[in-house]
Amino acid sequence: MKRLRLAPVQQVSGNLKLPGSKSISNRALLLAALAEGSTRLENLLDSEDTRYMRTALEQLGVPVVHSGDIWTVAGRGGPLVTEDAHHELFLGLAGTAFRPLTAALTLGRGTFVLDGTERMRERPVGDLVDALRQLGASIRYLGAEGYPPLAVVGTGLAGGTASIRGNVSSQFLTSLLLSAPLAGGPVRVNVQGEQVSKPYLEITLQMMARFGAQVRHEDYQRFEVSPDTYRTPGHYLVEGDASSASYFLAAGAVRGPGVTVYGIGEDSVQGDVAFVDVLASMGAMVTKHADRIRISPGPQPLRAVDVDLNHIPDAAMTLAVLALFAEGTTHIRNIGNWRVKETDRLHAMSTELRKVGARVEEGADFLRVTPPDSFACAEIETYGDHRMAMCFSLVSLAGVAVTILDPDCVSKTFPDYFQRFQSLAS
Repeated sequence: MKRLRLAPVQQVSGNLKLPGSKSISNRALLLAALAEGSTRLENLLDSEDTRYMRTALEQLGVPVVHSGDIWTVAGRGGPLVTEDAHHELFLGLAGTAFRPLTAALTLGRGTFVLDGTERMRERPVGDLVDALRQLGASIRYLGAEGYPPLAVVGTGLAGGTASIRGNVSSQFLTSLLLSAPLAGGPVRVNVQGEQVSKPYLEITLQMMARFGAQVRHEDYQRFEVSPDTYRTPGHYLVEGDASSASYFLAAGAVRGPGVTVYGIGEDSVQGDVAFVDVLASMGAMVTKHADRIRISPGPQPLRAVDVDLNHIPDAAMTLAVLALFAEGTTHIRNIGNWRVKETDRLHAMSTELRKVGARVEEGADFLRVTPPDSFACAEIETYGDHRMAMCFSLVSLAGVAVTILDPDCVSKTFPDYFQRFQSLAS
């Protein structure tokens, strides 16, 4: 297995332009493909997950052309496929491609097999399939009930009312909503229980509106979408990835003189921008602008916090490692949805934090982290999870070397992450 040794870091300083948001990039690709007209996507993330989406669209006959920093998508003005063809799509571990495409391919004609890696076959999709079936979709499981691979038969969505659990993943509801305007009739969705990761849903709603479709909702519990047609906005700028920003912002909060990240700011649509408020509550110095955020250490050491981070689960992982540098015990609550991500992130995080000397309590949906008395050099298992790899790069800020196993797993969302991290460190 490939290993990457990160040397101890004494200070962090500089400016960084963020790659495009993965969540926004894959939504934008699908919306552009469904819309009337061609859409020019600027700052689209070029990573493993977005390549799976682009490749799938091209297999389905949607032209996606690259020139410089612009990707141009020739929209279909409706369903992606309208003839009775057969397509087999391999989508790796890209949940932001697999789940929205599952919904979108019910709209037109054709038969489709959607599959992915072994870990993808362990990630639940039953809640989405059940909801789509309630709206008239024809979907079969080709393996274990409730999990990929899937066989989707394009018959069109009739519309109607569907119920969907909200406490597993916001990607299920996002996938349903993205396709809802192209259903034959109005679509109403009732969310059972509390909806997790609401900021990611807000990204979906704002992007749908940008492409001309409106969604009405009551406190994220009841949604209604009328039949409509997506229309290209012509040009669409993809924001920098706020989840990826969290590692550099955390580094700036620990080691001075500080870091400025460009591509997100106080007007960002991404919920993970709220991570900077957590940093401020820990004692970091935060300055927000429209297009950038500056972080530097505060006058006192970072303080532990007790926070519910259900709304920003990806950035919550960064906090779990940042807790190594905070005085006291950090309590991260309401993160049970970590367990159905690229790996069981609660178990993985607690296991690897203990390797560097932290005292960790892992619950069903929480993590308590107390810093070590002294840091141990460690080899960090990443479990094929890009965010585990990026989070644990921060251990090098403790003045010890850290070895990251399978560092190339960051290609899922941020292929040159380690080069960018090391360019700011000295």
